Amino acid sequence: MLSSRVADDGVSRRPRALFFATVAVLAAYNVVRAFGGFAGWETGAALTLAATVVALAWRGGLTFPDLGLARADGARGLRWGGVAFGVIALVVGVVALIPATRGALDDSRGDLDGARLIVEILVGILITTVIPEELAFRGVLLGAGTRAWGRTAAIVGSSVVFGLWHIAPTLHTVTRHNALESSGVAAVGVVAATVAATTVAGAVFAWLRLRSASLVAPVLAHLGTNAIALTAAWMVRH
Repeated sequence: MLSSRVADDGVSRRPRALFFATVAVLAAYNVVRAFGGFAGWETGAALTLAATVVALAWRGGLTFPDLGLARADGARGLRWGGVAFGVIALVVGVVALIPATRGALDDSRGDLDGARLIVEILVGILITTVIPEELAFRGVLLGAGTRAWGRTAAIVGSSVVFGLWHIAPTLHTVTRHNALESSGVAAVGVVAATVAATTVAGAVFAWLRLRSASLVAPVLAHLGTNAIALTAAWMVRH
């Protein structure tokens, strides 16, 4: 009985250790990124991060279904992700059509030509941002958290980490905005709002992942959130 209990405790500790090890890797990556350590090779660094968290998942005993990568669930993920993508496109489209709200889509990131826009969506957003982040947050963290503490705690934990993940890039944006940089209160407000918004977004992506059983669903939702917003900004600027 004692040996069995020790074995069970060891199994239960494994996903917890994986969760916190992945958080540590993400934190280290974010610090290096914040100080410009990946300048010029952001895509390679992001793919290395993705490979690292997948290797951690393998060492931690997660399966393809734990990560949302089971082949049998791909079609369901496409359906749920497609619906999410369509809803996002509809909402942004309505905002773009209403003169009073159209200005909210104006963003300097839209100052691109058509070819560069496509490259930015496929490389800058899909490959460099969406895929690595979904593997880390809705794949490894959500999978390990679900095994360790159950679905609700896993959604909360992975979503909070996802929100905190956005502090460094938001601070970088704030320091480039003269009006915000000169007002500490405004800067803190922007960072806090971004963390709150991305935490909520992370919870929605996690729900999609669990509801569809596939990582494809949050990948499409995440892609839609970033790519449609950028495309709308491009359209406003052109």
